[in-house]
Amino acid sequence: LITRYVEVDEDNGTELFYYFVESEAGGENAPFLLWLTGGDHCSVLSGLAFEIGPFKFVVEPYNGTIPSLEINPNSWTKVAHILFVDSPAGAGFSFSKQPKGYHVGEVSTSLQLHDFLIKWIRDHPKFLSSPLYIGGDSYAGKIVPFIAQKISQGNEVGRRPLLNLKGYLVGNPKTGERIDESSK
Repeated sequence: LITRYVEVDEDNGTELFYYFVESEAGGENAPFLLWLTGGDHCSVLSGLAFEIGPFKFVVEPYNGTIPSLEINPNSWTKVAHILFVDSPAGAGFSFSKQPKGYHVGEVSTSLQLHDFLIKWIRDHPKFLSSPLYIGGDSYAGKIVPFIAQKISQGNEVGRRPLLNLKGYLVGNPKTGERIDESSK
């Protein structure tokens, strides 16, 4: 597990925090997944420790001590490299040095995440050829397709680095109030 920051807005000093877990299967040919957690401003730690990450909290009555962890036998990291990102600034450990950096919408958040991914891949070129998937749940349903579209558009015009985008996935996605509410 590697954790670090990537700056995505130099003017405001906005830095996004990430957790990176390499696939247990290993190798550059393993799928690479950028994972976002929904709930607008929720930490991606929930995806890491309660959903698809390599460990999970042991569910037991609280006794005043630090929670215990155990291996998640159903972790997606068994087959894929996963880059979990706290986004936008204010979610989890991501932050901005200027208050203005916290006032972002869906489009600016998506653009920051696209910039984040480009910078991350440039710093970790061994994953450039990995099959890339963009994924998330809930509120990320508004962000994930936009990032996938930006990557596709960049690839079409030859933007470097060319990302090996294979697809995107969303779980219980929030897409738009009118559509979401009427389909319940």
